[in-house]
Amino acid sequence: MSSSNAPRLIVALDVERLADAVALVDRLEPLGVIFKVGLESLLGYGEAIRARLQETGASSFIDAKLHDIPRTVAAATRAIVASGVRIVTVHAIGGNEMMQAAVETADERAAELGIDPPKIFAVTILTSIAPEELNELGLRGGPGENVMRLAALARDARCAGVVCSPHEVRDLKRYFGAGFEAICPGIRPLGSAHGDQKRVATPRDAVEAGADYIVVGRPITEAPDPLAAARAVLAEIEAAGVHGAL
Repeated sequence: MSSSNAPRLIVALDVERLADAVALVDRLEPLGVIFKVGLESLLGYGEAIRARLQETGASSFIDAKLHDIPRTVAAATRAIVASGVRIVTVHAIGGNEMMQAAVETADERAAELGIDPPKIFAVTILTSIAPEELNELGLRGGPGENVMRLAALARDARCAGVVCSPHEVRDLKRYFGAGFEAICPGIRPLGSAHGDQKRVATPRDAVEAGADYIVVGRPITEAPDPLAAARAVLAEIEAAGVHGAL
């Protein structure tokens, strides 16, 4: 298990079958990882996997990537908040009012339930988007410039931090401070296939850049031995050294 001061490992349960997701939770929960319930699992068997996560006492990250009018995002956030849910995502491009609605609703619903509120993180630029594709989306500048603009909006909306590639983390921390957290997907251990990810980094690279959480999916979930693969990533996190309290 990783040190309490080390960046946390998030394992993405992006698998087609509920049985496979449950097996991963049962095998990996003793490591103290956080489990990401993304759109594939959330829409395919969300209620069942969330119930299993609560039964085991595991921490979860509901990667809903909410992006709608503020009222709808608030209602969705209210439905998501539950015991064990540590992180919920919204899209930063939804704007300040929308992000604030998620933050405020998460706090209010958690108070009603008597639990700690989940952290709201804003998704900036997806790690599957290459720099040359930004112009097609009507976005000026490179990935770093756009991440920083969206991160400023997220900070002003009182989000806990942002989701970005490891390549933007150093500048993010330099500008917004260590307390504004970064979740980094697109993490690929050495020798792993990149798949549809464009802006990737190794666990060591992400930790050394200052990531607070790193997300690893297929290199763990599709490994012959997911437990051994997860332990290898945790060992790499430890080897990179801790960079501060979570």
